Amino acid sequence: MIRFDTVSRVYGRDATLVHALHQVSVEITSEEFTAIVGPSGCGKSTMLQLMGLLDQPTDGQVYFEGCSTTTLKSRQLADLRLHKIGFVFQDFNLIPVLSAIENIEFPLQLQGTSGKIRRKRAYDLLAKLDIEDIANRRPSDMSGGQQQRVAIARALVSDPVILIADEPSANLDSQTTQDLCDLLRTVNQDFAITIAVASHDPLVMEYARRRIHLLDGRINKDEQV
Repeated sequence: MIRFDTVSRVYGRDATLVHALHQVSVEITSEEFTAIVGPSGCGKSTMLQLMGLLDQPTDGQVYFEGCSTTTLKSRQLADLRLHKIGFVFQDFNLIPVLSAIENIEFPLQLQGTSGKIRRKRAYDLLAKLDIEDIANRRPSDMSGGQQQRVAIARALVSDPVILIADEPSANLDSQTTQDLCDLLRTVNQDFAITIAVASHDPLVMEYARRRIHLLDGRINKDEQV
């Protein structure tokens, strides 16, 4: 599904060069639940940004479903992100003035999907994620766990092939983190969707079936569990 071929990502220039990733080669296959782990600054977020086509490598190739993304134009990359990739951010990134169901519908609105279809798909996800009772609440009236579920529903509404989550438990307490991990496992199994999570949370690592350990921008260990 996603393959890195000797990928490096360098930021800055001259004396301020930062080698975020250094010659990383790895493949994420369909329906895997993978945790990318390691200390702060090891390259986890950079790796996710490259997986999610939010950034381009300095050297090497990133392949998405067999296609080299370095040859694609900005519009083609945007279409892939909109239709094929779901994102869950550390701070949820819900739109404050929209209700839960409107936030979930938003990616479909960008795709030009009709209002009736958007609303049905959003309600279906609210029900599957057990949050239909907050359909009309705005983010300011939701708990952290509820916001996270809405964010996951929004990421799933376009029927993506991969869900990418960057430190999804960072702002959650231990019980809500447990609930989140249960939900991610359910999404992985019931939706048959690939999940890639960057995290240093031991509980998130425990739920993943594969752990890619990064250290100083390199893969230090790659283990199936």
